[in-house]
Amino acid sequence: AEMWAPLLDALWALPLEKRIFGAVLLFSWTVYLWETFLAQRQRRVYRNTTHVPKELGQIMDSETFEKSRLYQLDKSTFSFWSGLYSETEGTVILLFGGIPYLWNFSGVVCRRAGFGPEYEITQSLVFLFLATLFSALTGLPWSLYNTFVIEEKHGFNQQTLGFFMKDAIKKFVVTQCILLPVTSLLLYIIKIGGDYFFIYAWLFTLVVSLVLVTIYADYIAPLFDKFIPLPEGTLKEEIEVMAKNIDFPLTKVYVVEGSKRSSHSNAYFYGFFKNKRIVLFDTLLEEYSVLNKELTEEGSSESPKSEEGESPETKAKGRNKKQGCKNEEVLAVLGHELGHWKLGHTVKNIVISQMNSFLCFFLFAILIGQKELFAAFGFYDTQPTLIGLMIIFQFIFSPYNEVLSFCLTVLSRRFEFQADAFAKKLGKAKDLYSALIKLNKDNLGFPVSDWLFSMWHYSHPPLLERLQALQDSKQD
Repeated sequence: AEMWAPLLDALWALPLEKRIFGAVLLFSWTVYLWETFLAQRQRRVYRNTTHVPKELGQIMDSETFEKSRLYQLDKSTFSFWSGLYSETEGTVILLFGGIPYLWNFSGVVCRRAGFGPEYEITQSLVFLFLATLFSALTGLPWSLYNTFVIEEKHGFNQQTLGFFMKDAIKKFVVTQCILLPVTSLLLYIIKIGGDYFFIYAWLFTLVVSLVLVTIYADYIAPLFDKFIPLPEGTLKEEIEVMAKNIDFPLTKVYVVEGSKRSSHSNAYFYGFFKNKRIVLFDTLLEEYSVLNKELTEEGSSESPKSEEGESPETKAKGRNKKQGCKNEEVLAVLGHELGHWKLGHTVKNIVISQMNSFLCFFLFAILIGQKELFAAFGFYDTQPTLIGLMIIFQFIFSPYNEVLSFCLTVLSRRFEFQADAFAKKLGKAKDLYSALIKLNKDNLGFPVSDWLFSMWHYSHPPLLERLQALQDSKQD
């Protein structure tokens, strides 16, 4: 204690803004080191678990297990380097005054366009556009490597470079079309809201979030992927019957062509009140997957075979088995998803999110007047509202956000078990059991995990835990 006392006294003697800045950097790197520690624990599992454990013998074959292990090792390595770059980039930007520099540059752009200092919202939008453009450009090489090296190597990528770039540009444009108007209105509400602006700002963000959730799948998602109604047939009829039996107000069932960008699979529902829709990725459906059709065509062609019986084209894709689930398994997966709705998980998550949003805006209203917060990040003569939002929500709330994130992860795992139990009550335990195994294989999920890494990161319970919970009530 006597040794550290002079150092602590010296640090405490620093101006408040220096202490704030130092605390932000210290916490940021502490979180990064903690995440790296957890990742290394999990990476050790990937390296050392080279054979299928006995308890997994009936679930995963050795070939799939090895493919999964190598895939997760590559992802872990990529995550380490991309995370280190991101943390270093953020630190350099803070240390060398990147934020105030970009703000001043935005002011120069505005003045040349005829907008003076009184047009703070206009300057804020220029700043936001340039910041997101910088983020998109610096993140592009990492995204390219992840897609065309890692995902391609392990047979998941289905995109061409042209498609990827067109998609990236389209995403950026759509994001700006939403982000800039919403931000300008939020800043305006904060400016004119008076002492209770935080209530109006919260209500505005609530309305925006509800509108975006409502229109996303109908108007935004189709800009990137093709959505088609699920064809008439047994699967559609059984989905409608299951929805009716649990009073789920289903209006439409769509299939999205996810296979044109990736062979990963998914399913979800959306909509409010009496207007619910279900979306199934074509990669989830064994009967409709384009990848399975391509595989059948390759298998029927006269391509030369390797010693293992695979054609070179198939080996290049890393697949030699059909992907997706049978109709009964798809229904079981949907039984799980609809369980989230029936048990109120969706509403609970919305309530938690909005309570957190209100709390953050309330605290923001208290802190926005503290000039030391702005000075800590290089803003000595001006306190722009957008910069205040960035400083407080992104940096000052960081410790709180980490704790909240962990709590939500724990809650999510609880919800997943409850949704599995709901599917069991529908008589889908056996089919859900086999569907979880298939989805794990199709997505090359590694079924062995470090307990601490799993506890901190997994919003879904590990595969073995879910299967064990289903095991006792599997139907024959």
